[in-house]
Amino acid sequence: MNTITDEKKIKESIAIKKRKGIYLLAESGNKTKKFKPWLGDLFCFLYDRIMEKSVFPDKFSGSISRHYEILNAELKTIENKKILELACGSGDAVKFMSFNNDYTGIDISRGLLNIAKKKFQRCGFSNSELFVADACDLPFVDNCFDIGICNLSLNFIKDIDSCISELRRVLKEDSVFLCSVPVPEKKKPKVKINGVLFSANELRDKFQKQGFIFEELPHENGALLYFRAILTKNE
Repeated sequence: MNTITDEKKIKESIAIKKRKGIYLLAESGNKTKKFKPWLGDLFCFLYDRIMEKSVFPDKFSGSISRHYEILNAELKTIENKKILELACGSGDAVKFMSFNNDYTGIDISRGLLNIAKKKFQRCGFSNSELFVADACDLPFVDNCFDIGICNLSLNFIKDIDSCISELRRVLKEDSVFLCSVPVPEKKKPKVKINGVLFSANELRDKFQKQGFIFEELPHENGALLYFRAILTKNE
């Protein structure tokens, strides 16, 4: 695995520690920065089962196998790129991402990242790094990633405008951000989906205001919207 020092992708102002293969951000006094994930770390072993057996059929009215088919179709030709995945969860990128990419995943749940680490190792991802970090305050330097991804988690990010701003900062010009997220106009009326749901038009407006070209993708899967946002940095 490439080391952080070799990659030089961490901001100089950020102190990090590596524990059991996971990178942690350090605060003043050398304490590890803490976050509060929506699913407590003690229950992370249930995450994949909850997504498959409850969230997809009951909340999204969709198919998890169809979800992976869509992501594979969109990403199967991406190789030898520097990838950033926001809220990467338990590491399901192994199901749709080529192992020869240079992969960086962040999540606020260390428990989920521990599961993800094992999946990446098992699937032969030799260039993968996992960080306990917030999508609204990324620890990386400017212009260092070719592709951004966020699946099923944008509605949980506390400040989507800050998140988009951070994406604009760390992605290279003409980079692509690929996202799947539940939207209110696609969900069943009586179903409650956690987090803050923005419509496709609202998401379009937010991304376009920060210099992205927003494109809805023609995939249907229950309450989920699939879209790409292409970054243009021309002033």
